[in-house]
This record gives sequence, C-alpha cells and structure tokens, in this order.
Amino acid sequence: MTTITFIGAGSVVFTQGLLADLFDLDLVPLTVKLHDIDPERLATAAAAAAYLARERGVVPEISTHLDRRAALDGADFVINIVQVGMNAATRTDFEIPARYGIRQTIGDTLGVGGVFRALRTFPVLRALAKDIAEVCPDAWLLNYTNPMVMNVWYLNTLGVRNVAGLCHSVYWTMNGLSELVGVPYDDVTYLAAGVNHQSWVLRFEHGRENLYDRLDEVIAADPELRRRVRVDMYRRLGFYPTETSEHSSEYVPWYLSHASEVERLRLPIGAYLDIVAENLASYERTRDALKAGEPVEVEPTMEYAPQIIHSIVTGTPRTVYANVPNTGLIDNLQSGATVEVPCLVDATGLRPTAVGALPAQCAALNRSYLNVAELVVQAAIDEDPRAIRQAVMVDPATAAALPVERIWDLCNDLALAHRNYLDPSLRAALR
Repeated sequence: MTTITFIGAGSVVFTQGLLADLFDLDLVPLTVKLHDIDPERLATAAAAAAYLARERGVVPEISTHLDRRAALDGADFVINIVQVGMNAATRTDFEIPARYGIRQTIGDTLGVGGVFRALRTFPVLRALAKDIAEVCPDAWLLNYTNPMVMNVWYLNTLGVRNVAGLCHSVYWTMNGLSELVGVPYDDVTYLAAGVNHQSWVLRFEHGRENLYDRLDEVIAADPELRRRVRVDMYRRLGFYPTETSEHSSEYVPWYLSHASEVERLRLPIGAYLDIVAENLASYERTRDALKAGEPVEVEPTMEYAPQIIHSIVTGTPRTVYANVPNTGLIDNLQSGATVEVPCLVDATGLRPTAVGALPAQCAALNRSYLNVAELVVQAAIDEDPRAIRQAVMVDPATAAALPVERIWDLCNDLALAHRNYLDPSLRAALR
C-alpha cells in the first residue's frame, strides 16, 4: 500500500492535475489523504479526486482531514502545495511595494514579495516538519510551495530527512526551446543547473549538433523573440535561463526599475495578480461542475512528483530535476544552499548529480540570488528581524529601485501587514 498525503489540497486545480497523473500511473493499492484548513476547498478536492478515480477506472482509498497529523499518519509521500494567506496576502505583497515604486511581475521567488511569502510560510513549514518527524519520519516530502529555494533551505535546516523541491520550469523551458529550433523534445539532449527559476541550460544538443547555434539563427531572424527578457539575458550571458521572462526580470537589477526596459521588453507588471484571479475562477468552475455532476477536464501536468513516487515505488529509473542541498553538487555556489540539478530516482530514492562549476557569470547571478535566500532563512532560524531588512537590502531588483531607508520602511509596512502570519519574533517593526 502506497500512501500519499496532500498538504494544502484545497489548491484544487493543482491537486487534481497531480492526482490525474498519479492515477494514470496505476499505483495499486493506493491511499490518498487530503488535508486543508478550508472545509469547502477540502470537500471540493475530495470530490475531484473521486471523479478522477472513476474516470480512470482506479479504486484508491481517499480520505479528507482537517487535522494535519491525522493526514500524515502512515504517509510514504507528502506533497506540499500550501499557500499561506491565499489571494489577500498575495495582493498585499504587490500593493504595498507598489506604493514605494517597486514593480513586480510574479513576486513569489525573490524580491520583497518572495521574502515575505517565505516568512509567512515558514511557521507552517516548521509545524509540518515537526509533525513529519513524529508521525512519518521516513516519508519523502515533495515541496511545490514557493519560494522554492528559501522553503527547501529552511526545511533542511529543520532536519527534514527526505525533502526535495519540485518545479516544472526546466522541463517546459526545454520543450519550448526544442519547438523553437524544430527538434522533437524526445530527441534533444540537455543539461541544466543553477537555482530554482534561475537555472541555466548548459548543454542543448541533438546528436553532435550544438542546438544553441540553431537557436541563435532563430533569434536573429525574429525581432519579437528579442523582446523577451530571457532571450535578452541569453544573448548577453551566453546561457539560456530556465524560467519565463516575467520571472527572470525580477532576479536582476537591469529591467523592472527602468521604465524604458519595461516598455522595450513588454513586461507585465502585476501579472501574477491576473494568475491569482484565474486560479480562483478555475477553482469555482471546478467546484460548481462537480456539484452539478458535470464533467471536469484535466490535462496531464508532466509534473515530477507523480514520476518520483512511481519510480521509488516500482523501481523504474528516471531522471528528474529537483531542488536539493548543495553538497558538492555545484562547486561555485554556497555549500548547503538549495540548488537545482538533475537527479536519478529509483527504488533507492533520489540521488542528485554533481555538475561541477557553473560558468562564472551564471554563478555570480546565482550567488546574488542565494545571498537573499540565506539571510531570510537566517532571520527565521536566529529569530532576527534585522536580517529580513538586510535580505531585502541585498536583493538586486529592490536595491536598484530604492534607497536603503525606504527599503527599511517598506519592510516595516509589510511586517505590519503580515503580522498575523509571521513568527512573533519577526513581527517587530524596526526604525
């Protein structure tokens, strides 16, 4: 019997996508335990799970739990997809910085939005880590919650034994690049490494052909491609970044703080708020369709969690990309930091691949990113609110937009706005 627990199962659209992939892999016997603190969303997740099981002809045991420890009891795998504060907190992360002139597109990974998303998530992660240690210490914790690097780094400092952060950015980047150069994805050989949402495509090949040469020709012939941030970064740095232009623009100082660059590259300020609104609308459509007994269409996600679970349970070997501690995996990034590398997964678990040193320019940008993450984790571990402000001070995009006193004022305002989610030791406003 394989038991999989979803923490934050009320993220129904994502939950049902993962469940559809799991049910297609036909893991039997299978127990699915769904946990959320919102009863309505939890009931909707359960209805979606039952519907998907019927549609795919599988008979898992499905249960719902408002109590997290009950959901974790007996778990072999724990999939974390919580979003602390939901839509209201996300809007706060955009609206308060906007008053200071800070432009954000996604705000979930780095920058002041990413910092405070981490800080309001950490108390939940600490409680989850404690429960796992006491209830299911051998379970694999597969984390999808952003900010990925900060969350996985924090979980590792708490001593979670088996934890990996999962993101689809490498997979979908390589799908997109394969399409651009006209080579089927399955025929492409590639290697990427770095940090989540800022890894680098180090190899991109078809047989003995370096597909970067073909990509250069495509970019040269298409001025619209040259209006993408990630293409702009590739042309200047020599290696393609593995996340969208909206994401990539937030981790460097060159774009969002300059109105001319926002216009040149057509950066959608506040884009994530539209995504949040669509996610809510998707949830409501799913809820209403399930209540009415209407069909619900679910597309395959190609996410890594179902593949990892299948490989560990059945012994089927696969290579996936995961976010794990840097234990000699990338030579020129901080030891212990969360890095994104290819991993072999089979019945023995997840085994990361050492990739050596990144190109110097790529490592330099990753280190700037990791400096922020390290200070945020330190703030939580040391219960030091000053380190929060220092993290935002060294954040590349924020430092490019604000003088230091305004950065501290912004942190004060966000700490006050999020005070109900933060650890008591981090709620204090510093002047």
